[in-house]
Amino acid sequence: MLKTHAKFSLGQVVKHRKHPFRGVVFDVDAMFANTQEWYDAIPEESRPKKDQPFYHLLAENENSYYVAYVSEQNLIADDTGEPVDHPDLPDLFGDFENGHYPLQAQLN
Repeated sequence: MLKTHAKFSLGQVVKHRKHPFRGVVFDVDAMFANTQEWYDAIPEESRPKKDQPFYHLLAENENSYYVAYVSEQNLIADDTGEPVDHPDLPDLFGDFENGHYPLQAQLN
């Protein structure tokens, strides 16, 4: 039986290890749960293992806001103490406090 433990929590601000974006965790899959087509689009030498948590992020970079799906191995905690400006944050979370966004919405 596969046992996984998510390193990051809902409302936590994280950033990508290699790419210049950061975001807020709004959902977690215990293991890869996207399409095979999405997975195959990642260059083989960069493809993460599927048997780890994957995080749904309200993400931002200096040019745009979007939703990202990222493996745990490619994320680190963002300890800047700076809020994320994604326009969808108020739909799910309360005000940024102590480096975290408190969950406001009921998720399934």
